[in-house]
Amino acid sequence: MKNNKWLIIFLFIFTSNLFAQQQTPWWLSLEQGKQKFRAGDYSGALLSFEDARRNRRSMYEKMERDFITFLSRSDVRRIGDSLERVEWYSYEQRYTLASAALEELFYRIPKRSFNNSATAALAGFSRLKDYPEAEYWIGEIFRIEGELSLALSQYRRAYSMRGNLEDPGFSTTILYKIANVQRTRQEYVDMENVLLSIIADKDTLWTNAMLAENTTGRMPHDQASAAFARNAMAKTLTDYGINRFMVMYRYNNSSVEPAHRILGLHYAVQGRAAAEQHLMFAFLIQNTIIIEEVRRRQFDFLYTDLSALAREINNSQLLLSYVDEVEYYKTVYYFGISLFRNGKTAAARTLWNFLASQPQAGEWHNRSVSQLRNPRLEPIVIMP
Repeated sequence: MKNNKWLIIFLFIFTSNLFAQQQTPWWLSLEQGKQKFRAGDYSGALLSFEDARRNRRSMYEKMERDFITFLSRSDVRRIGDSLERVEWYSYEQRYTLASAALEELFYRIPKRSFNNSATAALAGFSRLKDYPEAEYWIGEIFRIEGELSLALSQYRRAYSMRGNLEDPGFSTTILYKIANVQRTRQEYVDMENVLLSIIADKDTLWTNAMLAENTTGRMPHDQASAAFARNAMAKTLTDYGINRFMVMYRYNNSSVEPAHRILGLHYAVQGRAAAEQHLMFAFLIQNTIIIEEVRRRQFDFLYTDLSALAREINNSQLLLSYVDEVEYYKTVYYFGISLFRNGKTAAARTLWNFLASQPQAGEWHNRSVSQLRNPRLEPIVIMP
């Protein structure tokens, strides 16, 4: 059953007709589905996620009907569209279904956003029927079963409902899932656009620097400051080397690290100059997070060079897991390649020397040793 993806697709399509609505709260059904998913019970998880989606929709549809029934009363119609007066009247006259519906609505959506309009409040119930978390987890089932087209459709559906997310920041996770599926499907242009949209939304330093590059004449202070910072980082790296660069700068915007890294690696194998800037940001973010974790355990730790930092990494299981997760050594290697391609040979050799001294880097250790013996450009890969 675990790997029977066609049965899962069948269940997904027909589950609404085959199973009676459950009384389990929609949020609890979602949590039960996550537990089943993590245990490998994908068909059971799908049923729970579908229950969560269906039960949430049913609950808000009922509240919507209750509120419509209340608003349709002749005594309520005389009140007009004032949400404040409608809400007060529902409590005063003890219309409990309408009062309960409004309490739930205001718990999910700030009351002030309706601009004191009962009509706008009624429309709010339609919005709440959507359950992006359930759509996302259904997409996860399709992804794990290899049905990438269906997974992509579900992720996009979840993202289109992002206004309902319990955690607004989860929308970035959904975008990364979309990009990863596109990468697997070799839809590279679409992947680039999604990753660039994440950077545009979450990385103000990068975005303001890019805006400054395209601004003529006097530019806003935040753009000028960002452009100066990014140019200063690049100049320090080129003129004074990697270690000086790491002593002077920190950037811990972890939400954009994967976007910069994936784009940087993608551009590097294509021989595109843009790889250097993205990999510089990924490299800086990764090392900043590593240094912050080391300092959490050793408050007096001071960065000196990459080799000393690597010794701290090797003494921490948490950091070893992190460098594996973010492809740390691969990032360092291709950062060197991008610098070398752009004529910054000294900085590239510093990175390769570092990797050559780290046997645990595996393939990237071996390739760096080879580069030091015979520096050369990597073959360019043309993506479909």
